[in-house]
Amino acid sequence: MTEADLDELLSTPRPETVEALRQCPGDIIVLGAGGKMGPTVARMAARAANQIGDGRRVYAVSRFSSAQAALALGAAGIDTITCDLLDRDAVARLPDVPNVIFMAGQKFGTADAPATTWAMNTIVPAICAERYRGARIVAFSTGNVYPLTPVAQGGAGEADAVSPVGEYASSALGRERVFEFYSMRNRTPVAIIRLNYAIDLRYGVLADIGLRVWRDEAVPVAMGYVNVIWQGDACRIAIESLGRAAVPPFILNVTGGETLAVREIAQAFATELGKSPRFEGKEQRDALLSNTDRMRSLFAAPEVDVATMIHWIADWIRDDGSMLGKPTHFEERAGKF
Repeated sequence: MTEADLDELLSTPRPETVEALRQCPGDIIVLGAGGKMGPTVARMAARAANQIGDGRRVYAVSRFSSAQAALALGAAGIDTITCDLLDRDAVARLPDVPNVIFMAGQKFGTADAPATTWAMNTIVPAICAERYRGARIVAFSTGNVYPLTPVAQGGAGEADAVSPVGEYASSALGRERVFEFYSMRNRTPVAIIRLNYAIDLRYGVLADIGLRVWRDEAVPVAMGYVNVIWQGDACRIAIESLGRAAVPPFILNVTGGETLAVREIAQAFATELGKSPRFEGKEQRDALLSNTDRMRSLFAAPEVDVATMIHWIADWIRDDGSMLGKPTHFEERAGKF
């Protein structure tokens, strides 16, 4: 599989995605489209829009530090706009649209620059929520807003109390509260997506574990259990959530329904790669886990299962496929990123 093949696979909309966008007429803007998932969301939205055939446009907004990334999206029929979302005047000049997918934010580097993280995760949402007060908004958040929960519990649900650990998670909850405030004040329909560990072949928890096994490095197991979801499935559900945006915000955990043992994931990679896994630490009784009952009741099931993801990633690693070089630090238990 080439990177072009992978991007094609990741951005394929399912019929439910197309129908959801059909019910949300008008142009779409993806704010923060230059991250790991942003290009997939923009491409998927554009492909779904092409199937609908009503002439709507898809805009991808980012600082686009890589000109190549902007060119690739442009080649896919997406209008790219270079913009610093902290610049109120620049945001004011963005096109008016009825559908907004907000993906901007900062996680890694928080320990060294916490003020920047808070600015990106609270001020930027305020600027964008006010700018698009008349739109419907899907805003990406994170399962890190929950506390670590007992593994036997099966993860935190949307109605459970939030209790973020560390500055990143606290600022992510701040992002949610900002969107909630503007939703209530301006009657802006919002959906908040609490995502846990989207998986691509080039990054993610599974790639982190697979690479450690391949390199004969010890796999940490103190954070002994995780949830993961194929990036394409996460993007489909996010786009489909546009039609569920509400006042007050609709909140949705998005991840896989299985509680996966890190040790068992490593062993599966070892079998695929012909290695003997090594481990460090000891599994604790709690972990960062999310309950997906609401997601599974409202959306079609994810299309890519864990065994398939592990097999694809093992092949990718063995074939020396390119990696993004952005570890998830899934093993972090104190919220320091």
